Amino acid sequence: MSGNIQLLTDTLAEAKAENRAALIAYLPAGFPTVDGGIAAIKAVFEGGADVVEVGLPHSDPVLDGPVIQTADDIALRGGVKIADVMRTVREAHEATGKPVLVMTYWNPIDRYGVERFTEELAAAGGAGCILPDLPVQESEVWRANADKHGLATVFVVAPSSKDERLATITAAGSGFVYAASLMGVTGTRESVGEQAADLVRRTRATAPALPVCVGLGVSDATQAKEVAAFADGVIVGSAFVKRILDADGDEAAGLAAVRELAAELAEGVRRVS
Repeated sequence: MSGNIQLLTDTLAEAKAENRAALIAYLPAGFPTVDGGIAAIKAVFEGGADVVEVGLPHSDPVLDGPVIQTADDIALRGGVKIADVMRTVREAHEATGKPVLVMTYWNPIDRYGVERFTEELAAAGGAGCILPDLPVQESEVWRANADKHGLATVFVVAPSSKDERLATITAAGSGFVYAASLMGVTGTRESVGEQAADLVRRTRATAPALPVCVGLGVSDATQAKEVAAFADGVIVGSAFVKRILDADGDEAAGLAAVRELAAELAEGVRRVS
């Protein structure tokens, strides 16, 4: 069965045709429970997200700040497994028809088996995978399996990435490029900063046809609007997770909060000249 890389590509192209950036949301699987996480993703889509990244919880999430670390810990203590991640992708995609990716560190895939993981992700309707710690030069086996199953391979670039490195990454990647807006871990920031705009410009110069989406630090409509002025997509994670944590176990309140935030951000990514 083939995955949904084409759906992802079409979704990003449709947003560009509407003269706006795509809104990409992140939520971990199994948070606050497996069922609760699926409901939260559906709520985010209902609020206006174009794409959702489903996080595969990890015990040592080196790219993630304290908010997502807390959510991962809750999910892991709840016993979340890769099968639950696949179920989350499947049910979110089937309910909405929208592109759903998995964001994961490499170790869980390596232990699970690349062929098995890509086959199951494609069967679940997944659009691809974001792999923040997989070096491009060591990604050949992954990319071969992802291509075989119709899945995007999304690599992460940072402001410290040299132009030559950016060219290597964009040549190997597909779907879009995840541009980290600053050096550091995920979390909300008061300002996204000029580094992100420069990184997008330099990344686009190496592969003009590959969308560049910006994450790390975006938490409200004002920041989403700022990033949407120069990026193809705006990625928001910690702000959604924080809304659920702040609901303190009230599932209805958490769902309403993430739906509301998605609506605000969806308005923000619609560029105003």
